[in-house]
Amino acid sequence: MTVNFATCDFCDAFKNDTSGAFRVLPPVFRDFGQVRKFCGPVQTVKCYEDNSLVKAAVDSVGYVETPEGRVGKVLVVDGGASLRRALLGGNLGAAAARNGWAGVVIDGCVRDTAELAGHAVGIRALAPMPWPTEKRNEGQSQVAVQIQGVWVYPGDWLYADEDGIVVSSKPL
Repeated sequence: MTVNFATCDFCDAFKNDTSGAFRVLPPVFRDFGQVRKFCGPVQTVKCYEDNSLVKAAVDSVGYVETPEGRVGKVLVVDGGASLRRALLGGNLGAAAARNGWAGVVIDGCVRDTAELAGHAVGIRALAPMPWPTEKRNEGQSQVAVQIQGVWVYPGDWLYADEDGIVVSSKPL
C-alpha cells in the first residue's frame, strides 16, 4: 500500500468535526522503528506489564488482503502507560516486520531500541526501558482501548507520520 498522507491535512479537514469519528493522540510518542510513516486498520491489545498477547499478535499475519492489494495492520497496545516494563523488543519487532504489520503503537515502553530501528515496521511508544515483562498470559485482544485518554477501537484506521498520530473510524 502506498503511504501518501499528512496528519496535518487530516486535522485541517476534520478540525470542526464533533462526531468523535476522528481523533488525535497526544504528542507523547517517540519513534523507534525504521518506518516513520505508516497507516492501516487497527487491531488492539490491552495488557499491563505482560506482553504475552503482544507476542501472539505480532507472531500472527499482520495484513489483510483487499481488492487494492495487501494492507498492513497497526497493532495498538494499551499498556496502561507503564514505564516499568518493555512490551516490545528486538525479537517481537522483527516478528512484526516479518509478518507484514504496518506498525505498532504502544502506550508503554520498548527495549532493544537499536534493533528496533533496523526493522522495517513503524513503532511508536512512550520511552525505552530495558526491563522485560513477566509472562502471565493476561490481557485482552480486540477490545476498545484508551490510549492517553483517547478511545481507539478494533477496525479503526490509524495514521502516523512525522507530525503525529490520528485515528479515524473509517479509512481516510
